[in-house]
Amino acid sequence: MAEQERAVRTRERLIGSAAETFCREGFAVASLSVISAQAGVSSGALHFHFAGKAALADAVESAALDRLRIIAGVASREGAGRLQCLVDVTHGLALGLRRDVVLRAGFGLGRDTARVTPGGLREHWRCWVEEAVAEAGKARELRPGVAPENAVTAVVAATAGFEALGSREEVWLMPRTIARFWELLLPALAAGDRLAALEPEGSSGD
Repeated sequence: MAEQERAVRTRERLIGSAAETFCREGFAVASLSVISAQAGVSSGALHFHFAGKAALADAVESAALDRLRIIAGVASREGAGRLQCLVDVTHGLALGLRRDVVLRAGFGLGRDTARVTPGGLREHWRCWVEEAVAEAGKARELRPGVAPENAVTAVVAATAGFEALGSREEVWLMPRTIARFWELLLPALAAGDRLAALEPEGSSGD
């Protein structure tokens, strides 16, 4: 059991080190020797857990997806409307991108031209937004005439932009920036009887 726990900790250290290195240097330039040294493990230990850099990047993206699911799950609390949940998840995502290098690296790998893979974290995010908007429509939270696909396009495009810009300037991921986006978009999305109750700054806070 102790040996298994050590193996799990080693794997987690390697994933964390890889995430930091991918964020700092990009996938193409990132060196396995740097990743292993930064994690404090031997090159042999790295290759025991991962066949190569691509496998390590896959593990970073998988760990980032786990974090994204946690963010969405925390915001999807009982009793919250779907539009408010969508607002809260975008705030949670922005906070995660500021604070969690694995989540940041997972999204970054998705736009790294040296690593083009089908699906990925961005596709999972788009699918989650589609589901949230569809549920908001079923609950009559959307304004009459609002096309769900237009709402999905706006949210996914904006969050992708915040993530990309935030990798260089953190202000793009700050709560006030995300709130300003929702202050602009919610009046175009929300049914009139729902709008006043919605909180563009998020209902849970940081």
